[in-house]
Amino acid sequence: MAEKNRRRLLTRLGVVAAALVATAGLGTGAAQAAPSGTPCAPTAKACMDLSARQAWLTDGAGRVVAGPFAARGGKSGAATPTGTFTVQKKVKNYWSQAFDAPMPNSVFFKPGYAFHAGSPAVASNGCIHLNRGASQRFFDTLQPGDRVQIVP
Repeated sequence: MAEKNRRRLLTRLGVVAAALVATAGLGTGAAQAAPSGTPCAPTAKACMDLSARQAWLTDGAGRVVAGPFAARGGKSGAATPTGTFTVQKKVKNYWSQAFDAPMPNSVFFKPGYAFHAGSPAVASNGCIHLNRGASQRFFDTLQPGDRVQIVP
């Protein structure tokens, strides 16, 4: 019984120590992840996990305000870029001349790359597809200058 209590105490101490390291901003990439459960930094207002095919909106302080949403990035040969970006512009009814296709609720985070309405079941040409409702939420919430993070 004493050994079980000792292990329980050590586990609790480890959790507290990990929380202190994360709060202080020390450690590796794991300490930089948002406490909300997204794989992105707390300062990202939009987070996209390409492998999990999920996206979130946060308050920029690590708390999720919406999501996860089903989302899909680029297909093979047309990968979605990963990294941290800032929202450049928003276009409600954008028309892609490159693909001769509508891209409603476009929120551009890099030239040629945007979150926009499209089927999350279908890989894109590098953009991030969100269903119509999620794309509207991203369009309404994000503003130029907001941080966006895309993780592999």
